[in-house]
Amino acid sequence: MSNEAVKSARHELVLTRILNAPREKVYRCWVEPDLLKEWFAPKPWTTSRAELDVRPGGTSLVVMRSPEGQDFPNRGIYLEVIPNEKIVFTDAYTHAWEPSDKPFFTGIVTFEDAGTGKTKYTARARHWTAEAREQHEKMGFYEGWGKCADQLEQLASTL
Repeated sequence: MSNEAVKSARHELVLTRILNAPREKVYRCWVEPDLLKEWFAPKPWTTSRAELDVRPGGTSLVVMRSPEGQDFPNRGIYLEVIPNEKIVFTDAYTHAWEPSDKPFFTGIVTFEDAGTGKTKYTARARHWTAEAREQHEKMGFYEGWGKCADQLEQLASTL
């Protein structure tokens, strides 16, 4: 394994699922604010606000709300957008390419055909440090992002 591959493995969390919905519909759930609000936070959490300018350099603001009513705003920038194929975003920058106070990760989401009406959905979280990756995993990355993938599949399959 190359040094780059070892570093990537130490800094990356990956969730891959086959979703029972076409990739165009799964993608829509990522880029349409009203749809994103329905699945993005693992229940009983909710997404109370979603402002998305889905294009390279475009900004996003997604506010997750805890069951106790506490809001957790997440600001970021889209780095790469290939409709129905790939979305890359980061919290390293906020609006107008201003560096964020504490960057945590870059997200890479891909959508691939996986047979008739199915999508191979891969969500990667690349962290700045191995410690940040470990923190994210302990926060419940696999459980939380897994629940969200289930919610995403349920919504996309109804569109």
